[in-house]
Amino acid sequence: MMRCIKLLFQKEKRTWEKESKKKFLDRNDLSSFCKKIREEQKTIATLNGSFDLLHAGHLHMIYEASLVADVLIVALNSDSSIKKYKSNKRPIICLPFRMQMMAALSFVDYVTSFEETDPISILSQIKPNVHVNGSEYGSECIEKEIVEKNGGKIHIVNLVGGLSTTQTIEKIIDAYHCTT
Repeated sequence: MMRCIKLLFQKEKRTWEKESKKKFLDRNDLSSFCKKIREEQKTIATLNGSFDLLHAGHLHMIYEASLVADVLIVALNSDSSIKKYKSNKRPIICLPFRMQMMAALSFVDYVTSFEETDPISILSQIKPNVHVNGSEYGSECIEKEIVEKNGGKIHIVNLVGGLSTTQTIEKIIDAYHCTT
């Protein structure tokens, strides 16, 4: 009897790493997962990017994306794809930790990643009802054709001025140079 009571009160050791993975979607399961969401009569919004050093501008965009559909899936560029389209010095934060940070946001439903430098292939799997982009890319973004081909639309979010990962990195470098 005592053993049963002990087992009842033992908790499985919970860690943030385990908890965050509850929101992770494997790329191989995306199509079937999204099909189930649609069968539940829910809409899907997507947003993609590196989200390397998460800042308030990112939070604004991600939150806005969460408002345009029932389910928000954020697709993160892999480390190797960021190196190809940004710089060999990026990302600052590696993919597993960027995925954990994204999963920590209550308004993000699911997080996945992709290896390509653009999100066309992953968007063709998800077939979002709405794909969200920042105003720097405009409504004629590279995602437009595949999203509209699958019946979705593009939603543009205005950027928060003065906030960018590149500017943040430059400020850190400038601050470092001032102290040396």
